[in-house]
Amino acid sequence: LSSPSGLTHESHKKDVEQVYLRCSEGSIEWMYPTGALIVNLRPNISPASYKHLTVCIKPFKDSAGANIYLEKTGELKLLVRDGDRSPSRVYCFGYDQGGLFVEATPQQDISRKITGFQYELLSRGIAADLHTASAPCRPCSDTEVLLAVCTSDFVIRGSIQNVTNEAEEQESIIHVGVNKLYRQKSKVFQLTGESGNWRGQIKTLLECGVKPGDGDFLFTGRMHFGEARLGCAPRFKDFQRMYKEAKDKGLNPCEIGPD
Repeated sequence: LSSPSGLTHESHKKDVEQVYLRCSEGSIEWMYPTGALIVNLRPNISPASYKHLTVCIKPFKDSAGANIYLEKTGELKLLVRDGDRSPSRVYCFGYDQGGLFVEATPQQDISRKITGFQYELLSRGIAADLHTASAPCRPCSDTEVLLAVCTSDFVIRGSIQNVTNEAEEQESIIHVGVNKLYRQKSKVFQLTGESGNWRGQIKTLLECGVKPGDGDFLFTGRMHFGEARLGCAPRFKDFQRMYKEAKDKGLNPCEIGPD
């Protein structure tokens, strides 16, 4: 978390401050913005790998006081306009497309303004999984499912307890009852209540039309800004079939023990 403050620059309203971030994910919170910030993302990896990175930012819901631009060799491209209230909007761009230039907008009272956003650095492949422009609700092929089991941030066997649709954010929240937890990167699925059942929530696009249904599914997906995002989710009996067929042929990319 980086938290610069514009009050230290009150007498120099055109000051430009440089911020260097070494982590692959985190957040910027600019209190009382004046002047501008240049945000330099410098992850602790080989510079040769930078070209394979995608940067995603997600403004805080109440972020205000500055415009956020993509800057490259002095040219600015507006990314997030001050006051844009698009809920849960995520903005992504290639690392090599430029850096972030955050410029304060003229304000009568800067003490009431805080500009902020979360950021993530992703490999191009993972970013493509999360932001598939074409057919985002398309069922996964057998090969895609088997690969998702090996590479996803979470893999669980579970059932759909309920689905909550959020029209404003154009998302559906799948409330999942977990029968078997194979893997999770973050503690999204946890023991709840006196019953001792594992539960958790997975988000997906509203347009995919997910509805509560009977039976177990294999849920896979990735963590994105602290939330579980749905990847492949075949019915569990279909996953067992495709896993057995691949194993019999020696083609399954990893072992999971689907029983």
